[in-house]
Amino acid sequence: MATSIKKIVGASLIGTTIEWYDFFLYGSAAALVFNQLFFPDSDPLTGTLLAFLTYAVGFVARPLGGLIFGHFGDRFGRKSLLVVSLLLMGAATFLIGCLPTYEGVGAAAPILLTTLRLVQGFALGGEWGGAVLIVSEHGEASRRGFWASWPQAGAPGGNLLATGVLAALAAWQSDEAFLAWGWRVPFLLSGVLVFIGLWIRLTITESPVFQQAEPEKAPPIVGVLRHHWRDVITAIGARMAENISFYLITVFVITYAKTTGIDNSTVLNAVLISSAIHFVTIPMWGALSDRIGRRPIYLAGAAGAGVWIFAFFPLIDTGNFLAITLAVTVGLLFHGMMYGPQAAFFSELFGTRMRYTGVSIGAQLSAIVAGALAPIIAVTLLRDFGSSVPISVYLAAASVITLIAVYAAKETQGRDLAERIRA
Repeated sequence: MATSIKKIVGASLIGTTIEWYDFFLYGSAAALVFNQLFFPDSDPLTGTLLAFLTYAVGFVARPLGGLIFGHFGDRFGRKSLLVVSLLLMGAATFLIGCLPTYEGVGAAAPILLTTLRLVQGFALGGEWGGAVLIVSEHGEASRRGFWASWPQAGAPGGNLLATGVLAALAAWQSDEAFLAWGWRVPFLLSGVLVFIGLWIRLTITESPVFQQAEPEKAPPIVGVLRHHWRDVITAIGARMAENISFYLITVFVITYAKTTGIDNSTVLNAVLISSAIHFVTIPMWGALSDRIGRRPIYLAGAAGAGVWIFAFFPLIDTGNFLAITLAVTVGLLFHGMMYGPQAAFFSELFGTRMRYTGVSIGAQLSAIVAGALAPIIAVTLLRDFGSSVPISVYLAAASVITLIAVYAAKETQGRDLAERIRA
């Protein structure tokens, strides 16, 4: 069992890291160059806002991806759907690296960019639920929080990889060269990474819990809405502070730093270091949730994120590399306290033959109002008020929502995933 679960975790982690690399690469490029390449007629902040609107389109497609992948994943299994999601994501990301810019084809450029972003979002919407479930359903209940948190580490792993490639290019290239062609390199690299991920994913076995479960007569979405609608609401609320804090800390921070005159390499290197720490600590929070429960860790992370954000922006304003690194690192530690236990927590809310659908719908619906809008709202608040305080209040309000949702939920630690869970 130990060897088997390690292989499952490794395959899931590598696949999710590649998919998140693709997804986050777009967000970083939107903050750095897409405003100039695809929306050149706008002023810098408005151009960035338009770039983030195309970024948000990916989130809009995620619930649809979650619904469709969840339906077939609950009907036919987790493994095959994970292969399809990786192929879709890799193809879309590679093609973004091949796109002509506004200068070459005019308005067609942002339209093509938006279309490929939709494909990215659709793929990621189906990826997340399957990746965390195939690990959750293989491992023993006593260590589920630890094992299931490893696919979650794929998010900072992908961000680490994307930021690292961009930071290297920014250090080795002039701004002119990066704008001319250097930005394409990380997107084209995705094609190589996808083949590696596919080779590894094809070697894993299907979830034994899924194989042993009795099929539901009704479609999975009907079962979720009939028996688990409260759990879907719990998942949506729990994701608010987690999702918003992550995208403010790792994506919007690049735009914010640029407006204060901080060069790209400084903030990218700070995010790079912080993401490495984030990657290592997420499984620690998952393991701790196996000892004291999912809810206490999650609640502490939500409260911490809502308070820390008021120190986050003043630290960025200093322009000091160590202060910026501290700001991002502590913010991501609080995020990890929510994100680490989240996979096991959400998996334990739903019955087996509607679990993929329930987890995906709850997580991805919140992604629209949380992750998709976070950079847009933050840029708008910064443009309209010229201050970071309204942005901090925005995250603090989201933290209150998460605190209420998680506090009102039942503790799920140790639940038998083979049970026919009913609300």
